[in-house]
Amino acid sequence: MSGERTEGREPFVRIIKRDGAPLRSKVLVRAGAILLALIINAVFIFAVTGLNPLAVYGVMFQGTFANGIRFSWAMRDLVTLLCIGIALAPAFKMRFWNIGAEGQVLAGGLATALVMVVCGNTLPTPVLFLVMFVTSLLAGAVWGFIPAFFRARWGTNETLFTLMMNYVAASIVACAVNILRGDASSLGKLNMGTQAGWFPAFLGQRYNINILVVAALTVIMFLYLKYSKHGYEISVVGESENTARYAGINVRWVRIRTMLISGAVCGLAGFLIVAGRDQTISTNTAGGQGFTAIIVAWLAKFNTFYMALISFLLVFLSRGAAEIASAYSLNDYASDIITGVILFCILGSEFFINFKMIFRGKSQKEVK
Repeated sequence: MSGERTEGREPFVRIIKRDGAPLRSKVLVRAGAILLALIINAVFIFAVTGLNPLAVYGVMFQGTFANGIRFSWAMRDLVTLLCIGIALAPAFKMRFWNIGAEGQVLAGGLATALVMVVCGNTLPTPVLFLVMFVTSLLAGAVWGFIPAFFRARWGTNETLFTLMMNYVAASIVACAVNILRGDASSLGKLNMGTQAGWFPAFLGQRYNINILVVAALTVIMFLYLKYSKHGYEISVVGESENTARYAGINVRWVRIRTMLISGAVCGLAGFLIVAGRDQTISTNTAGGQGFTAIIVAWLAKFNTFYMALISFLLVFLSRGAAEIASAYSLNDYASDIITGVILFCILGSEFFINFKMIFRGKSQKEVK
């Protein structure tokens, strides 16, 4: 009898998926998550370092907003992260887990660098930039096409495949860098004497052109995903492959086409980094932002305008953490903990936006 009563007892808490939280609730939950993170970090800062948490937060703020130069540097980092996040949006919306953005960026950056070195002194500047642009798109698209083709043809796991492609791309770049630099101890800037293939200065900085390009790309990708036929097909395939097939959509082709686009935009990011920001190529050209961009795309629910806001938040946290480490002579681990707590709380808030908990004795109507 007791066993039957135990089996029939209502669980203490049940978790069910929400039909859709209103915008006001989403804003309040995320604001509450950030506030909770600030409180946890304040306790950590005072307990471990003895510093005034408010002073530390003030220093973090200065990392981005202390002056115009620091703000422009933040914008430079933001557009790189945002561009890669935009590239991942169509693939992730299709539920194709492209973890290979790092490799696709490196492929595009290497193609750009090779054209700069080989053709920098022979092609007119407009033609040189056009060739750099096209080759970077093609290189990134090829690096995205390979895992998509294997998934479509043989059903391989795209997560592992794209992840391994990162290491292949890094090895190819390392080999190419060794060839390009010859006997020099480091590669340095490409075409330092002629500056062939370097973006011209615009409003005082070369990377301002990157900002314009990514701003236009943000609008284009938003319209593509939301209003185009291709965007509709991506959404249907992401929701249900069986439904897509029933509707007459060629799922294999949509996968390949979408990964060609995703890889090409990552290649574009490599082009912007090499020609518009660093003027060099190395295995650290992507700087780990291919993985950070996954957070950007996922939190924004593939809305490119939301991606811009989340990218700014992540860049702000990164630069603020570096400023804290410098101002208070803290090691990188302490500042990274502060950033990690904020990110953890923001990511955790998504659970309360998408799900709700019903405690024992309460009906669903009472918790709405």
